[in-house]
Amino acid sequence: MHLKYVKTLLPPQALARVTCLAWAPNNSKFAVCTIDRVVLLYDEQGERRDKFSTKPIDPKYGKQSYAVKDMVFSPDSTKIAIGQSDNIIFVYRIGENCAVMRLLWPAENTIVFGLVEGKVRLANTQTNRSSTIYDTESLVVSLTSNVSGKGILSGHADGTVVRYFFDDEGSGESQGKLLVHPCPPYALAWGANSIIVGGCDKKIVAYGREGQVLQTFDYSRDRTEKEFMVAATSPTGQSVVFGSYDRLRVFNWAPRRGVWDEAKPKEIPYLYTITALAWKKDGSCLCAGTVCGGVEQFDCCLRKNIYRNKFEMTYVDLSQVIVKNLSTGTRAALKSHCGYEIEEVKIMGKDRYLVAHTSDTLLLGDLLTNKLFSLGLLAHVPWPGSGGNEKFFFENETVCMIFNAGELSLVEYANNEILGSVRTEFMNPHLISVRLNERKQRGAEDNKKLAYLIDIKTIAIVDLVGGRNLGTISHDSKIDWLELNETGRKLLFRDKKMRLHLYDIESSVRTALLSFCSYVQWVPGSDVVVAQNRGNLCIWYSIDSPDTITMFPLKGDVVDLERANGKTDVIVTEGISTVTYTLDEGLIEFGTAVDDGDYLRAMDFLETLEMSPETEAMWRTLSKLSLEAHQLHIAERCFAALCDVCTVRYLSQTSDIADRVSKETGEDGMNFYQVRARLAILDKNFKLAEMYYMEQNAVDEAIEMYQGLHMWDECIAVAEAKGHPELDSLRRSYHRWLMETGQDEKAGEVREAEGDFQGAINLYLKAGLPAKAARLAISRPEVTNNSDSVSRIAAALIKGEFYERAGDLYEKIRNNQRALECYRKGNAFRKAVELARIAFPADVVKLEEAWGDYLVQQKQMDAAINHFIEAGCSIKAIEAAVGARQWKKAVHILELQEDSSVGKYYLKIAQYYASIQDYEAAEQLFVKGGHIKDAIDMYTGAGRWEEAHKLAVKCMTEEEVSDLYISRAQELERDGKFKEAERLYITVEKPDLAITMYKKNRMFEDFIRLVAKHHPDLLAESHLHLAKELEAESRFPEAEYHYMEAGEWKAAVHMFRVTDMWEDAYRVAKSHGGAGAQKQVAYLWARSLGGEAAVKLLNKFGLLEYAIDFASDHCSFDFAFELARLSCKQKIPEIHLKNAMYLEDEGKIAEAEVEFIKAGKPKEAVLMYVHNQDWTSAQRVAESHDPDSVCDVLVGQAKFCFEQKDFQKAEAFLLRAQRPELAVKYYKDVEMWSDAMRICKEYIPNKLSILQEEYEKEATKKGNRGVEGLVDQAREWEQSGEYSRAVECYLKVKDIANIALMEKCWMKAGEIAIKFLSGERAVEVVQTVGPRLTQLRKYNVAAELYMNLDLYKEAIDVFIEGEEWNKAKRVAKEMVPRYEDYVDQKYKEHLKSQGKVDSVSVSPAAAWYVCVWQNFKVLHKYVALYATHLIKEGDPLKALQLYAQHGAPANPQNFNIYRRLFQDVVNLPGTDGPGSYLMWADLRNVLLLLCGNLSKSAEANSPAHEEFEQMLLISHYYATRSAAKGIDQLLSVATKLSVSLLRHTELLPADKAFYEAGMDCKATGRENMAFIFLNHFLDLSDGIDEGNLNALDRSDFQDTDIPFEVPVPTKLHVTAAQREEIRDWVLTVSMDQRVEQVLPRDERNSYEASLLAASTGIRSLPCILTGYPVLKNKMEFQTPGKAANKDDWNKFLMATKTTHSPECQDVLKFVSQWCGGLPASGFSFH
Repeated sequence: MHLKYVKTLLPPQALARVTCLAWAPNNSKFAVCTIDRVVLLYDEQGERRDKFSTKPIDPKYGKQSYAVKDMVFSPDSTKIAIGQSDNIIFVYRIGENCAVMRLLWPAENTIVFGLVEGKVRLANTQTNRSSTIYDTESLVVSLTSNVSGKGILSGHADGTVVRYFFDDEGSGESQGKLLVHPCPPYALAWGANSIIVGGCDKKIVAYGREGQVLQTFDYSRDRTEKEFMVAATSPTGQSVVFGSYDRLRVFNWAPRRGVWDEAKPKEIPYLYTITALAWKKDGSCLCAGTVCGGVEQFDCCLRKNIYRNKFEMTYVDLSQVIVKNLSTGTRAALKSHCGYEIEEVKIMGKDRYLVAHTSDTLLLGDLLTNKLFSLGLLAHVPWPGSGGNEKFFFENETVCMIFNAGELSLVEYANNEILGSVRTEFMNPHLISVRLNERKQRGAEDNKKLAYLIDIKTIAIVDLVGGRNLGTISHDSKIDWLELNETGRKLLFRDKKMRLHLYDIESSVRTALLSFCSYVQWVPGSDVVVAQNRGNLCIWYSIDSPDTITMFPLKGDVVDLERANGKTDVIVTEGISTVTYTLDEGLIEFGTAVDDGDYLRAMDFLETLEMSPETEAMWRTLSKLSLEAHQLHIAERCFAALCDVCTVRYLSQTSDIADRVSKETGEDGMNFYQVRARLAILDKNFKLAEMYYMEQNAVDEAIEMYQGLHMWDECIAVAEAKGHPELDSLRRSYHRWLMETGQDEKAGEVREAEGDFQGAINLYLKAGLPAKAARLAISRPEVTNNSDSVSRIAAALIKGEFYERAGDLYEKIRNNQRALECYRKGNAFRKAVELARIAFPADVVKLEEAWGDYLVQQKQMDAAINHFIEAGCSIKAIEAAVGARQWKKAVHILELQEDSSVGKYYLKIAQYYASIQDYEAAEQLFVKGGHIKDAIDMYTGAGRWEEAHKLAVKCMTEEEVSDLYISRAQELERDGKFKEAERLYITVEKPDLAITMYKKNRMFEDFIRLVAKHHPDLLAESHLHLAKELEAESRFPEAEYHYMEAGEWKAAVHMFRVTDMWEDAYRVAKSHGGAGAQKQVAYLWARSLGGEAAVKLLNKFGLLEYAIDFASDHCSFDFAFELARLSCKQKIPEIHLKNAMYLEDEGKIAEAEVEFIKAGKPKEAVLMYVHNQDWTSAQRVAESHDPDSVCDVLVGQAKFCFEQKDFQKAEAFLLRAQRPELAVKYYKDVEMWSDAMRICKEYIPNKLSILQEEYEKEATKKGNRGVEGLVDQAREWEQSGEYSRAVECYLKVKDIANIALMEKCWMKAGEIAIKFLSGERAVEVVQTVGPRLTQLRKYNVAAELYMNLDLYKEAIDVFIEGEEWNKAKRVAKEMVPRYEDYVDQKYKEHLKSQGKVDSVSVSPAAAWYVCVWQNFKVLHKYVALYATHLIKEGDPLKALQLYAQHGAPANPQNFNIYRRLFQDVVNLPGTDGPGSYLMWADLRNVLLLLCGNLSKSAEANSPAHEEFEQMLLISHYYATRSAAKGIDQLLSVATKLSVSLLRHTELLPADKAFYEAGMDCKATGRENMAFIFLNHFLDLSDGIDEGNLNALDRSDFQDTDIPFEVPVPTKLHVTAAQREEIRDWVLTVSMDQRVEQVLPRDERNSYEASLLAASTGIRSLPCILTGYPVLKNKMEFQTPGKAANKDDWNKFLMATKTTHSPECQDVLKFVSQWCGGLPASGFSFH
């Protein structure tokens, strides 16, 4: 931590000691108390806001009688306690017997203070009482608490430090005397991990948790140091500050090493002794008070940074950060209560939520609830390192969702534990729902629930409080949305099929609510659901009744739901307008209040509504619920609203009882037994009321309750149970009451229970209950013996038509005849048959038949069957069986009958078997009954055509069958049973009738199905026919289907087009017609719209440019211009161009010219006039608009003149156009070789040799070339200055018959070679001619030729061969004395042999080793010879090393060697990489040396000198490029060098240069340049294959300094595979059209790499590092004409410095040598 001085709060004063300081816990107040006992109050910015004077314990002692020793703020920052030396603490008056020395306020209502006598006491501000915590008998000199405020330390004058805990927080640390410091611990601090003590011995000691010494900081030898008077601990305990004289010492805890580190002390001269320190509770500020009364403020922080330019983050210490909103100024303190280092702080979720990481924990908080931070209540949860891969979601304001590695963790703000964790892979906020105590519920204290997806089809619901699974929902489709209601009792979810479901969590019941649901939402603050189903708005006001739904029609789509100011609106977009639908707030509010159990709110809301049936239902519901909740006053108001006066009075009385009991006993009156009993009575739960009375032994009250309710049975039962003395009186009262109220039946039951049977019978009969009287009489023999009573009862029974009971009574008294009659009248046939079998057997059959008839009448058919059988009534039995659907029994009975009249029953039974698809049984029954046609109908109806046909064939002819089927089918057709009719038609093989039927009835699907099955060849035609019919009827979707089936998608598109149904037309074209058709339809659609609407449409489809191109390609130029002017103005020139081309094709030349010019293509207009041979107009346009095309006009005129054989005029035109090469070409084409050579020699001499070769080949082909022809040709070459060609022709002359001619020609060749050719070529010619002349024995001539080229050895050998010994000796002696011995040796050998000795030649290599030791001139003579030899051998690099080693003299005879060496090196393959740097550096250095030698010789400034300077520049570019390619940051420099080398392709192989430039541009992303260069490379390679570059397109390089005419390379410098790779790439890029085939331009509006400005003709200097023109930011060198672009130079220089590349250093060294030194900011070489 570092301390930074902020400002002075209180200026120092003489002897005005600051006695104490205190910061408020909420960081908003700062208090200072000085020696004059005045308390000054400051705000958090250090501005003084208030002050007040303290007072003594008694005014009589005066203000000088005490001193303020300490002060402290209460934890809520609303009170301050002042500890004084006159035995009082002023918060509340607490009398003390001793002066207060130190003061703490660690917790609410608790003040700790230390006294002079050594006691540490605890004061309670609520009770104004204090108590001693402990006593040490030594003055308290210091008092401090730990970070949490749960423990205190007191320091005493004897050095003792005592520790005391209110709560040790599980640490297990000891209490009591902890340690003894060597001196009084005036400066005492309790850090996070140790205790630090300072005093007057100038030492600061750190003690461990149990008092052991950990560290000692000794300042006793520092003379400037004084005693330590005060110490303060940061709020986190990570830092401690000690105050002494003019100095603050800061100590920071190092958690990794577990020690205290001292920071640099803060020295403040003239501050004097620091007497008080106070640290702001957020740790950001420290204040120090001095002995002079001054107060200084210091800013405390480790570091600060700005986050996204919105927040300032101050790291107070390792575990605390203060976040300040720069726009609002609000601050929030972020603190790790575990003491962990905060590693990273982020602000997420629309700058609202804080996320901080420590090594093991995670801190989360909401910036909108800033108070939470000041109180330290942000979420601080364990979070082991996860690699920082977490994803945070802040959609829910009460909980943060953290997703990491497939695990979802929930953290509730202000909760330091993770709320819950689940495994899921679906982290879409729409697929997770969390509800945390959002609405208060009855009986639920803590309600926290989570719903999430286990997999895409399975929902899990979890109780986060208990950690248990509440339910799992498996669904048959993918789920795309879910949400719990606010109480967490219901879950809504929707699947991909747009089906909405409701799940009740408590009952686990799932209900399907809605189909085609496009929107759904819970209404905030309620359980009302709003959803949209297509065109309907659906509302569930009571979600507990999902079948009760309110629906409104909608025209648009629901987009939002708003609830505010007592109003709920559904926001709907209808086209471009927005409409609101207001919901019934009454239903919403009442339902929510009831569901939440807030009946008072529900009642208050109902008070605002007028009475209606719906309101009445709400009052009734509320009355029921409030009664259940025992809220009597609300229930009373509800019944009053319902006009139920009785219930209101009853509830009022009950409420009075409850209130009276509450007033008398002080307890809840609702628990009083009378109240509870009365409520049970109101609920008609009388047994419960009885129980309440009996529990209190209130028997009389229970009896009174039952009497009041006239429940005499229960009343007497209670009296009997309790043995009540008034039991008999109660019974009498009961009987009297029954009689008075006419309850004879009840009175009879009472008499019966008492045993008075006759009395009971009389009462039953009186009550009109003879059956009850008969029951009693039958059961009591003494009654049946009384005939009078029996007669009375029987008469009453018969009168009341109780015949069966009367029969029982008669049977009881054995009157069987009367009994049987009664039984028959009462339809009691069972008893009648039983009685008849005993008493009257003859009547049994009649009774059985009557019984069956009765059962049939009662619809009990199955029971009647057996009775009819018993009675022998078969017909009735069959009818009963059929009626009872007892088919098998009916068939069985039928089969037993012989009567033919029963045949009609076969039809009914057969129809039944047909209905149950038992066709075989049905057929048998139909046949037996003679109903064959019905059998056939059965089979046809069942689709069993084979059985039907088989049955029909058996019974009918084929024609009859066909007629039957067709007629039946026609009937079915009339009845609308088309499927059945179709089956019949198909059965008799008449499909056409079925097809006609379907077509007539417009059942097109079936029509098509039958056509496809029976006439597949007509299917497409049928589809097309139907489609046209449907189109005519405007049934377009169906017509579209049939068009598609017929394969006529174009007809469908046309149909939609003509009806302006463009969206459908586009859809069909997109689906079936491919991309081209789709684009065309979109184009036509846009054309039909026109204007901005067309532009918007085309932009939507991304087809704007395509539409413009399509319109212009198809001559719809007006539409193309309209689109382009509205949105794509850059396309206007292109449209003008296409319009011009169209007009040209139409012959409208003048209009075409105007369009070409508007298109910026005047050259095309010129070419148009040229094509039409309108040379005047072409010239006019070219001169006015395109001066560069004047040449093209002249060329066109020249070509026309050549065709007209007007050669002179044509030549003049071509020369005016500066195109002599075309003149040469045209002369060649007409075989006017002399004119061609004349033009070539005069205007393009560099191509003369090629032309001459062509002429030779042409002449050779014609066969007119002999010896004479060779001689003539050689003379022509000689005359035209083509000496090399002349020499070759002379050497070709070989005619044995004319030796003199051969000798003459060969001599002429040698002379020309010596005179005009280079040294190497001359030597080659002489070495060819010499042996030939020697063979002709022309020794002297041959030797002379040798000596002209200083080939003395060869001359000597020729003389020796011709035995001209004297001449050989003379030559050796005069010219090369070293060969004298050689000649002598040869002569001796000749003499010995006396014969002819063969010539021996010395090889250049052998001569080289001899000549190395000779003088410079001789040396370089043989250097040239050896280099020539190496070049011929194909080793140019070795020859280059030779000149690099021995230098390059400026000898003209060596120039050809240098040229050849340069050409061979630049033609070497694979030399464009960084590995070729040394080779290029050697070539560059050799050419630099050569140019230096030339500038000092006679060849200075000659053409040869300029040529070699050009070669030097090229070599330097190659070397620099190789060096740059070795460093990544210089790849752009390498690319520029490759591009710059293209301007030197007259010296370089063009194909290689363009290939390397294109590849480098491609590698650095400059694809437009790469495309142009590589495309030109392909053209070059094709030209090389053909042997000429006449067909080469050079239009891309107009207005550049890249040469048009370059030599044709002899071979391709790239492999075939590389060329094909380039060809593929170029083709791909051109097809993609992703690059523009235009070279980039700079501020000159010229090609960026061109030295020559196209518009002005000004030539810029090339950059020595890149070759690009130097325009701005120029860096010039001492040598004139040398400059560099500053940016490129600095980039190269920086790369060299950073990479220490030896190649780049060598480049800079060469530049320094070449350019006369580096600029001032140059590079130093080491």
